[in-house]
Amino acid sequence: MAYNTPGVYVEEISSLPPSVAGVATAIPAFIGYTQQAMLSTAGDLTLKPTRIAAMVDYEKHFGGADPELKIKVTIASAADGSLNAVATLAEADRSHHLMWYALRLYFDNGGGPCYICSVGGYGALDLTELENGLTAVGKEDEPTLLVFPEAQYLDIADCKSLYDQALQQCAALQNRFVIMDVHGGAVSLNDPGADINTAVKNFRDNGTPANNLKYGAAYAPNLETTVRFAYDDTQTHVIVGAADSTLDTLETTNTQNYNLALGAINKLTCKLPPSGAVAGIYAAVDNARGVWKAPANLSVADAIQPTIAIDSTTQDSMNVDSTSGKSVNAIRAFTGVGTLVWGARTLAGNDNEWRYVNVRRFCIFAEESIRRATRQFVFEPNDANTWVKVKGMIENFLTSLWRQGALMGAKTSDAFSVQVSLGSTMTALDVLEGRMVVVVGLCPVRPAEFIVLRFVQTMPVS
Repeated sequence: MAYNTPGVYVEEISSLPPSVAGVATAIPAFIGYTQQAMLSTAGDLTLKPTRIAAMVDYEKHFGGADPELKIKVTIASAADGSLNAVATLAEADRSHHLMWYALRLYFDNGGGPCYICSVGGYGALDLTELENGLTAVGKEDEPTLLVFPEAQYLDIADCKSLYDQALQQCAALQNRFVIMDVHGGAVSLNDPGADINTAVKNFRDNGTPANNLKYGAAYAPNLETTVRFAYDDTQTHVIVGAADSTLDTLETTNTQNYNLALGAINKLTCKLPPSGAVAGIYAAVDNARGVWKAPANLSVADAIQPTIAIDSTTQDSMNVDSTSGKSVNAIRAFTGVGTLVWGARTLAGNDNEWRYVNVRRFCIFAEESIRRATRQFVFEPNDANTWVKVKGMIENFLTSLWRQGALMGAKTSDAFSVQVSLGSTMTALDVLEGRMVVVVGLCPVRPAEFIVLRFVQTMPVS
């Protein structure tokens, strides 16, 4: 500043170093079909990822669940003369549109803000439409998780293609992660009598890509939930003896039978893929503990039990696969505890570096936070003064994470390292060509996946 007029001038001198602000870690994007996609006119939110904060926001813009059309209720006299109502809905007759249900599981399990990308109204599932939704989400910077509620109802080859493209997007952008539902091929994950090992093998062989596995995690089996089906009164048939009427007609003609039918419908078990609930658990863990905590050994809200019972022997081959290395995280029921997520591995289950979900997601968090913070130094002088600022900024950020328990080590030098200097990370040619190279080393915490207790009997010492 030039001083020409006599007077008192105030100059503010910045003494605080630049800082790194941690990015959000659990902002899922749900990609699929919705009843509507409307902000102000019908369809104006189609293929436009929209941020919502609660279920009421979803229903305002995207509508409700796809109502079931083929629920049948049979009312008959019991042995004691009372009337008994039983509702049925064949698996083959169920709607394949699960976005609304997935959002219910997400929010009930602790989920917060998320994105909805509607690829169209309720109709036939189409791989190209879902791919278009994935492309649209790829243009958004905030989402950190990708979820496809209806992927299980695609052909297994189309499911593989969709997941492959999602993993490719994660690898290209390096700021997101895919939560997958296992596709069992011809084996339904809703069938209690299904062979889970066969379903997982089908998924590994035909439903899972071979590359970028560290950017995704798969979960099985499906969940029996307390969520109630949506249904259409005019299409729900109630059979009493030889009479067949629809539920809406029964409401005005026979209140007793109508109430019996409603009770039977509400007892139907809604079976759903677990990805929506798992996304909510990711969000809840991130908010309560941090992204470095493994999202496992946690109860699943709204779950009655897994659709297929899994024991430790069965999980052995799911958790560790020596051939493909594609780990599948089990959801299991434990007596007195409930339904728990009992696995924390990425699909790259044999990779020592990226085996665990929390390690992969923590590194995404750290990398993205530091990347955004260092933008302010683009076009700054590439000299020692700038290098010191960058190094100090990153070290302060990592020190804060170490104090919160995100990094291992008794002292910071054990937990991380930051290097940026001429002769160490850069050559003279790098400086001439405008490259500032920063090397950051991290030692993230890993989960205690196998706790081994060794007991030894000792003889008394006289």
